[in-house]
Amino acid sequence: MSSSPVIQFGMVTLFVASFPLAPLFALLNNIIEIRLDAKKFVMGLRRPIAAKAKDIGIWYNLLRGLSKVAVIVNAFVISFTSDFIPRLVYQYMYSLDGTMHGFVNHTLSYFNVSDFQPGTDPLQPMHLGYKVEICRYKDYREPPSSSSQYELSKEFWAVLAARLAFVVVFQNVVMLMSDFVDWLIPDIPKDISLQMHKEKILMVELFMKEEQGKRLAARDNHNQDNCNSPSSATQTPPQPRSRTATHAVGWENKHKQPEENPAPIYKL
Repeated sequence: MSSSPVIQFGMVTLFVASFPLAPLFALLNNIIEIRLDAKKFVMGLRRPIAAKAKDIGIWYNLLRGLSKVAVIVNAFVISFTSDFIPRLVYQYMYSLDGTMHGFVNHTLSYFNVSDFQPGTDPLQPMHLGYKVEICRYKDYREPPSSSSQYELSKEFWAVLAARLAFVVVFQNVVMLMSDFVDWLIPDIPKDISLQMHKEKILMVELFMKEEQGKRLAARDNHNQDNCNSPSSATQTPPQPRSRTATHAVGWENKHKQPEENPAPIYKL
């Protein structure tokens, strides 16, 4: 397994909330790449030697970590880059009739143009045909008439708390669903797991039979040795040679005079 599929998986899962069509384009890319690789291996290259492996190794932990990080990243993207949470907060906390009527006005704050710093005020204050005294901008700030003007309002903190709560709830719900699907669909199919269990039982039985055969063979050898031991005891053990006689024979051979060679006989 190479690093390119892992990089693609990370880019798709981390930013799927920003670009929902990314999984579709990744699927099309993988289909085309698989067919091109198949044609290349069949027609252009020598077939590689297959190697047996238990799993994908360290890549499994990396992909699992990426999936967990992707859940958190997508939760923050949905919560902080969209109006999903502010709309819910307005509908259930600030709306008078439980609808979205007045939501845009709720998200806009007030600013008095007289509070501009010197040099930052508009160059043409009469551009609209009349002098503008109050303008609106998108933020949750206190109005100019408040004692703490232009500071963050309580609506801002309510929306922020709702966004953080959404991140926590979203993360836990997705993790629970992932664990449930993992439990519902096992990594090893049921028939294969049963076959592996049967093979394990057969291996244990074979090992037990082999050990039992070794014990029976050892017991038979022990009984045979016990049966042969009385007959061997009746035989007379070989007597050791006397050291004195051996020493005498050796001394005699050492001091024996060599015989004289007979004179050669020549025939005429």
